[in-house]
Amino acid sequence: MDKREIIAKRAAEELKPGSIINLGIGIPTLVTKFINPDDFFIHTENGLLGMKELESDEEFDPLIVNAGKMAVGEEIGASYFDSATSFSMIRGGHVDVAILGALQVDENGQIANWAIPGKNILGVGGAMDLLSGAKKVIVSITHTAKDGRIKLVKECDYPITSLRAVDAIVTDLGFFERVDHEWVLKEIMPNSSLEEITKNTEFHFKVDQDIN
Repeated sequence: MDKREIIAKRAAEELKPGSIINLGIGIPTLVTKFINPDDFFIHTENGLLGMKELESDEEFDPLIVNAGKMAVGEEIGASYFDSATSFSMIRGGHVDVAILGALQVDENGQIANWAIPGKNILGVGGAMDLLSGAKKVIVSITHTAKDGRIKLVKECDYPITSLRAVDAIVTDLGFFERVDHEWVLKEIMPNSSLEEITKNTEFHFKVDQDIN
């Protein structure tokens, strides 16, 4: 597996059967590779509950897409609805877990994932609503950008998406949980080390006592 798949696989381990899950654009969409579709209900904010990964070209339908306009499949019993109903589900607290990508995550748990200053943008999309309405939010990102820029920062300098703090972060280097308003490193990923994580993380974090 490449590091994007390693991140998605670890994020999938946080999901409980029977949950309604919303997957953001990018790495989160890979989570479907690592779950049993019969155990979960995958939601996409453009109006589908019961989404699944395409299993063959025969399933391809250009009119069935996720919020990132990627072709997806539909589970038996899937339901369709308009955007107003979809966002009512999100804002009403009916999504158990949202897995989102991000440009930055800061010490307060706030994320920036929709705009880079000076670049053209299309708008905040559904992430603002998911952060407000989902019961649990997991960020799945590479620990640093391609140019080496640190993503886990002391304070976001990109526009933040919501005042709500996220609950967990999965990167290719480690797994963090937010405990009592602080970040705790719970797991060091294979081929990583505490030294590497510390070097590439700006925000303060504690190390779980069970990490050797």
